[in-house]
Amino acid sequence: MEKTWKPTAAGILTLITGFLALLLWILVAVGLGIAGTLIDMIPGFPGASFLALMAVPGIILSIVAIVGGIYALRRSVWGLALAGAICAFFPLPLLGWILAILAIIFVSLGKREFS
Repeated sequence: MEKTWKPTAAGILTLITGFLALLLWILVAVGLGIAGTLIDMIPGFPGASFLALMAVPGIILSIVAIVGGIYALRRSVWGLALAGAICAFFPLPLLGWILAILAIIFVSLGKREFS
């Protein structure tokens, strides 16, 4: 089977989205941790660790997107590449949505090239 540009483009788009989202969510976790520390001084509000945990789903989705991008570049497991492209859609709004939709389309179109 002849290799096309589709899985490579999907992998690159998924990796870009995953790394940007991971950076964003780490910054959100740190920011919420700092804000939570200040909020700890107010009685009745949740603590810093609770607020920082709100970023965990975004971090997990970002990591899955990065792993899926790697699988797309290697053309090894189509299901994981598609899962990574789908996970890239959720943690990063606007630009991430556009890149993730393109990645999903390219992974789907290049399905025959995966082993």
